[in-house]
Amino acid sequence: MRDHRDHPQQAAVSPRARAPERVEVPVASELDVRRVVAAVMHLCSEHGLPQLLAAHVATAASELANNLWMHTTQGGHMAVQLLRGHGLHGPSLGVEITSRDTGPGMADPQRAMEEGFSTGGGLGCGLPGVQRLMDEFSLTSTLGQGTVVVARKWVQRPHSEQGTQGTRSATGAPDARGATGGTA
Repeated sequence: MRDHRDHPQQAAVSPRARAPERVEVPVASELDVRRVVAAVMHLCSEHGLPQLLAAHVATAASELANNLWMHTTQGGHMAVQLLRGHGLHGPSLGVEITSRDTGPGMADPQRAMEEGFSTGGGLGCGLPGVQRLMDEFSLTSTLGQGTVVVARKWVQRPHSEQGTQGTRSATGAPDARGATGGTA
């Protein structure tokens, strides 16, 4: 039997009473990655979001949380936020994940987005993988100040953004709505 939550067009989203719409998780060690994934899955479940969407967001959040403890000396913070809106053609619903640190920053954010590039000895598919999994992606990094990554996954995309690719930015350039993702 198929689960209706695997089909966004048929998903009946009815949040349970008092379910939080935003969760923040400090990330300083590998153990915190599990807490981030659990927070994503719980938020998605409590708000009746499709299981496949929850899995994509949890995978992306796991990668970003791993980067926080592996590539910074002080870790950082992950935030998971339910996005709600109403456009001209109906409701929009999604999840936003934000990874923020005050670490060393990236010398070359464009290069960090290249498949196979790694400064940590890994496979170099983490950030490009996050970008592929999510509908929107923005990375802003400043040497000596840190990095902010904002990624969004939509169940029902806002009508003005359907079919646009202008929301995928690795440089902090504005997305289709003019947001850079650096202000989460």
